[in-house]
Amino acid sequence: MSKSKLTKAVIIENLHEKLDLNRSDIHEVIDLFFEEVKEGLKRDQIIELRGFGTFEVRTRKGKEKARNPKTGEVVSVSSHGVAVFRPGKELKDQVWDNSSDK
Repeated sequence: MSKSKLTKAVIIENLHEKLDLNRSDIHEVIDLFFEEVKEGLKRDQIIELRGFGTFEVRTRKGKEKARNPKTGEVVSVSSHGVAVFRPGKELKDQVWDNSSDK
């Protein structure tokens, strides 16, 4: 059984039905929200959305010997940032009983 996707277009449609707002306005707000999150992460800020979770940038250590999985070539990888998400307690509690065994 494959999982269905919740895309930005579906979210916009759902919000349009719930709020009876113009789709283009909803689209603009969502795009601006994501830009704020991205800009905050680029500035190394922690984005905390209470009841949902926290986005932050963590530094991954570099490696002198890493392997390109496609070519098998040995390469060096410098330290770099990675975006991570930690779900909040409310989100964890809401998805706790979701399992693919159902």
